[in-house]
Amino acid sequence: MASGNGTPPPGSAEKSLGEIVNEVSEKATLLVREEIELAKAEMQEKFTRLAKGAAFGAVAGVFLVFMLIYFLHALSWFWVDLFNWNGVWLGYLVTTGILLLAGMFAGLLAVRFFKKGTPPKPDLAIEEAKKTRAVLEEARH
Repeated sequence: MASGNGTPPPGSAEKSLGEIVNEVSEKATLLVREEIELAKAEMQEKFTRLAKGAAFGAVAGVFLVFMLIYFLHALSWFWVDLFNWNGVWLGYLVTTGILLLAGMFAGLLAVRFFKKGTPPKPDLAIEEAKKTRAVLEEARH
């Protein structure tokens, strides 16, 4: 019920249109800020995964370089020992095999981390924004 001047009496539960618009605006702003924070958190997580993938890729590269060095050294010893069987080339080949396996393991870990981190976009935040938009459009109709 309105008083004589058109404003609701004190203690009334009714709000003015300006108050309602202001409240909706504040809540929409808060919602947008929270979605931005969600997007930031999600991007941080994906970049962390990409960094881990890059680190394990670098480790794989180091192991493969060492494997190449040992392989070439063993191959050199092999040719020397081809004519004289009293050599240590088999030990160098075993070392090469171990380094190869370590490089493959690190490479597989790198691929796993890259797959988890790509593409670097905030999927959860995008999904939440779509849901929010759908609710707002539904409320508008």
